[in-house]
Amino acid sequence: MNDCLFCRIMAGEIPSTKVYEDDFCYAFRDINPQAPVHVLVISKQHVGNLTEAAALPDAALAGILRAIPEIAAREGLGNGYRVVSNCGPDACQSVQHLHFHLLGGRPMADQMA
Repeated sequence: MNDCLFCRIMAGEIPSTKVYEDDFCYAFRDINPQAPVHVLVISKQHVGNLTEAAALPDAALAGILRAIPEIAAREGLGNGYRVVSNCGPDACQSVQHLHFHLLGGRPMADQMA
C-alpha cells in the first residue's frame, strides 16, 4: 500500500529507528514517545487493525505476539510493560495498519481510560 505510512517505513522510504525485525513484524521507536520506551511493532503484512487480523496467517499473528516479549527484554523492561493496539476512530487509531504500542521504562498509570 503506497499511501500507508507504516508500509512506507518498512520499505525504507521513510526513516525509522529499527529495534527489531523478523519474518512477521518490524519494530521501531515511536517519534512521539509516551513513555521512556515506546516501540511500535507493526505487521509486515498490511491489515488495518486487529478487527481485520483474521486475514493474517496464524503464524504471522503468533510471530508478532512472540516478538513483543523479546523486544521488551531487549529494551530492558524486566519490571513490566504495557501493550496497546488501537482499533478504529473511537480508539484514536491514527495509522490504518495493524500495530502494537510497546510502552515501558516507568510505572504505568493504574487507569486504563
